[in-house]
Amino acid sequence: MNYRETEHLRVLIANERKDRLALLAPIVASLGHEVIAREIDVADVGLVTARERPDVALVGLGQSSEHALGLIEKIVHEASCPVILLIHAPDPAFVKEASKRGIFAYITDAETKDWQSSIDIVLRRFTEYHDLEGAFGRRALIERAKGILMERHSIDERSAFAMLRDAARQRNRKLTDLATGIVDGHLLLPPN
Repeated sequence: MNYRETEHLRVLIANERKDRLALLAPIVASLGHEVIAREIDVADVGLVTARERPDVALVGLGQSSEHALGLIEKIVHEASCPVILLIHAPDPAFVKEASKRGIFAYITDAETKDWQSSIDIVLRRFTEYHDLEGAFGRRALIERAKGILMERHSIDERSAFAMLRDAARQRNRKLTDLATGIVDGHLLLPPN
């Protein structure tokens, strides 16, 4: 997800209490966002998240902290959007447990005027997180390709990287595309 201005977001709201969902929807709409789903059941929230692909999810702490933690886990498992915990009063122990499940922030429902700023910050951090995750994935892919080249050509790491880089330049291809081809294709090659 690329960071963009947050003028109109698609928001999933989740809480075990229907009355809380009914109160949250107008607040989200007053910020200029669209509530695309209201979920209560832990069993359904993952599927709804995957289907609707919200920009952000607000999960409220209802009567059961286990229910809220279950909602958070299911949404985070889909990894399509950041999750913001919505609590009524400070609860450091619960916030700590929710952070272990993957929330990016928490806000209190008493301070609705600050919600948009919190959402903006969360979206920036979520984008940075995914950018880093992608960079680590690309780095791991290049390292695997270098290892294959080192083994096949009996060369050192520096030479393997130079070979990979030079081939990418000669073919006018991205380094990661060439590395993907090497990693994907090496399983088809006979052993040395």
